[in-house]
Amino acid sequence: MEALLHQVFSGLANGIIYGSVALALVMIYQATHHINFAQGEMATFSTFIAWALIQAGWPYWGAFFFTVAVSFLGGLLVQRIVLRPIEKAPVLTNVIVFIGLLLIFNAMSGMLFDHTIKAFDSPFPKDSALASKYFSAHQLGSAGVLLVVLAGLFAFFKYTSVGLAMRAAAQNPDSAKLVGIRVSWMLGLGWGLAAAIGAVAGMMVAHVVFLDPNMMAGILLYGFAGALLGGIDNPIGAVIGGLVVGVLENLLGAYVIGTELKLTVALVLIVGTLTLRPDGLFGKKVVTRV
Repeated sequence: MEALLHQVFSGLANGIIYGSVALALVMIYQATHHINFAQGEMATFSTFIAWALIQAGWPYWGAFFFTVAVSFLGGLLVQRIVLRPIEKAPVLTNVIVFIGLLLIFNAMSGMLFDHTIKAFDSPFPKDSALASKYFSAHQLGSAGVLLVVLAGLFAFFKYTSVGLAMRAAAQNPDSAKLVGIRVSWMLGLGWGLAAAIGAVAGMMVAHVVFLDPNMMAGILLYGFAGALLGGIDNPIGAVIGGLVVGVLENLLGAYVIGTELKLTVALVLIVGTLTLRPDGLFGKKVVTRV
């Protein structure tokens, strides 16, 4: 029983990271109705920036907050410079651009920081008071950081005028334009926030999986599975979906399929959700009259 509880709690800790990635994907999808395939590579590149700053002597939290700020600015610039000209382009054009961004960020990570696997230190010492019977100090600390980020994000969207404007622009761009909301800039802010969330998730997971240019490839699949399971248009559902995926991955990997095949859990969930319940558990069913 104790081993089962350990797997469940460890899955929840991983699930918060997957939920963060899923939330970043949902934010882009709500505004553009496209999936940002470069989300993982953007997060990896941001994590490399934090690693370089720490190696240069920066304190961990100084590098952390600076990286989040740079990532937000980078996401905003990507939208304004690369994606804004193709806002009205066909779906396939956007997909090709997203794949191009994935390859560019992956290549830049390898070119600037090389392809060797690097250790990424945790800000939470193993023997700290955060360590418990079922959680390591890093698991509990990273879960706390990501929960603070998610809570701040939900408060931003619910209680600030900019957050409300971003929600309005995502839900009904035409009506938002009529009341004076600059929809294109709201989309840019959404990209910035998604990039910042991805950077936080990358820095929290790098200590566990180690840092290399392909670090977030598997994490992005888990995040995508969580977003689809919870509902690709529902931010809260995406976070819940990420938690479910984290627990299922751990339990099935430990007791059914083995750790080597854990990634297939995400793939099966993606295919199963798209086949049986495309709207996810909490997504809205869209009916189009033709």
